[in-house]
Amino acid sequence: MPRTVTSADGTVIAFDQLGAGPPVIMVGAAFNDRSGTAPLAEALAAHFTVFNYDRRGRGDSGDTAPYSVEREIEDLGALIAEAGGSSAVFGYSSGATLALHAAAHRLAIGKLALYEPPFLVDDSRPPLSADLPGQLAALISADRRGDAVELYQTEAVGIPENVVAQMRHAPFRPALEAIAHTLVYDATIIGDLSLPTGLFASIATPTLVIDGEKSPPMLHNAARALADTLPNGRRRTLAGQTHDISPDVTAAVLADFLSN
Repeated sequence: MPRTVTSADGTVIAFDQLGAGPPVIMVGAAFNDRSGTAPLAEALAAHFTVFNYDRRGRGDSGDTAPYSVEREIEDLGALIAEAGGSSAVFGYSSGATLALHAAAHRLAIGKLALYEPPFLVDDSRPPLSADLPGQLAALISADRRGDAVELYQTEAVGIPENVVAQMRHAPFRPALEAIAHTLVYDATIIGDLSLPTGLFASIATPTLVIDGEKSPPMLHNAARALADTLPNGRRRTLAGQTHDISPDVTAAVLADFLSN
């Protein structure tokens, strides 16, 4: 059974605690509950006390309307308090963007590690529409969860429509539909994909921005721009890696960064 903390608005947030050592909190991506970051959490547990949690609306965590990014920041704050009042934080994809906003809100984050936060700093694709969260919410309200999944896949992730169609009957599709309502949350967090340089330039937290060598150019350019924006940011490109995390490879890089 997972452990729980209660966020500022009363929402119960579920987490697994693994290992021993300095604390690190895992912030997962869109389409994921804590099972998505579990392999990396297990790989880190040899050196750290890892708090691997379900973001609100996912897995064993509760949810409270109305949604706002500030409520998710408060969730992370509750976990930091549970970890002893200060913690390192690892964020993956849209979870990395959330972690950055938490750091900008001055949460007690000792070090920040970010795997491919999705920012658009080139002309490789158009910005996201400002009404994407509203479109997703309307589909969820109409119980068109599958359509919400596909809208996020095509518009936010950029998966070609023919590939999305091929995935409709994939074994993992029901799990995506089960948490489709949280796509509204991720769409709100990432906005139009622009990089808020003014806000993030205020983050003094030592930060490692990670990208995979075989990931799309957009994510390479985003990693470079973000590392340049952060006063204490540095970038690490992982040879042979993609947007999908390799637990062992990533854990080794994280352990080196978080321990020094």
